[in-house]
Amino acid sequence: MVAALASLLFVLIWSTGFVVARAMVPHAAPDLILAVRLTLTTLLLAGAALHARQALPRGRRLAAHLMAGAMLHGVYLTLSWWAVNNGMPAGIMSLLGSLQPLMVAVASVAFLGDRLPPRSWGGLAIAIVGVGCVLLPAIERSGAGSITIWPAVAGIMAMLGIAGGTLIQRGAIAGDGIAISGAVQNAGGALIAIVAALSVRDYRWDGAPILWLGLGWSVLGLSAGGLSLLVWLVRHQGPTRMSMLLLLVPPLAAMEAWLLFGERLGPVQLLGFALALGGVMLGRSTRPARGQDIAEPA
Repeated sequence: MVAALASLLFVLIWSTGFVVARAMVPHAAPDLILAVRLTLTTLLLAGAALHARQALPRGRRLAAHLMAGAMLHGVYLTLSWWAVNNGMPAGIMSLLGSLQPLMVAVASVAFLGDRLPPRSWGGLAIAIVGVGCVLLPAIERSGAGSITIWPAVAGIMAMLGIAGGTLIQRGAIAGDGIAISGAVQNAGGALIAIVAALSVRDYRWDGAPILWLGLGWSVLGLSAGGLSLLVWLVRHQGPTRMSMLLLLVPPLAAMEAWLLFGERLGPVQLLGFALALGGVMLGRSTRPARGQDIAEPA
């Protein structure tokens, strides 16, 4: 029951990233937003870790946390936002993101020794088709032929970043507390975002109320809440089962855009939502073997 509620909450929180980014980017430079967001999240989770008396990792575990954060928070967020701001249509970026669970599944089998039953592969395929149906109108409007090489490369690298950061969560760092893990990993992501902001040299920040509201939700909801849930789900369900949840994000974001921005939802998109939901439920219906769950330290 706890895992089911955590999964539902994670998908709901993660899907709001589309709405928040759309609201904030007109008012500030994307890399500056990410640098401020990840730095504030680092301080928030460091305070929580200090209160819970969670020890700071040392040596290789500290380096692994920083690397996971740099990939999961820094590389993924900065490159995906850069790609969209430099010509990558949001619909195609979302479709590219739907391939991330497939990357994680293949890597988990190849490198972590996981075994996925046929129903998991079948559910993954069905869900990806569903996501494609949901995003089809956006892809048709934008056209894949308009994408230049560098946004495409950035989008692919962003997906590799989140896939790699997700897989690292199953390594030696899995025994560390969620708060200290989140603090160190957000610090790793913040370093990437700060370097990106200094490189681009765009420091636009108009201080609009919607910008501050979006920043508050990004720190408390998306980074502190959503990413902590992501780490918890990877540790207790495995990277593949957690990654399948990401396939529900584009359909749910489309529903939110329909409610908030009046974007149209046609029959093909509704069918795609049903396929994505059914595929994820099928793919996640096989429970991980005993012994895979990692008990969280007190």
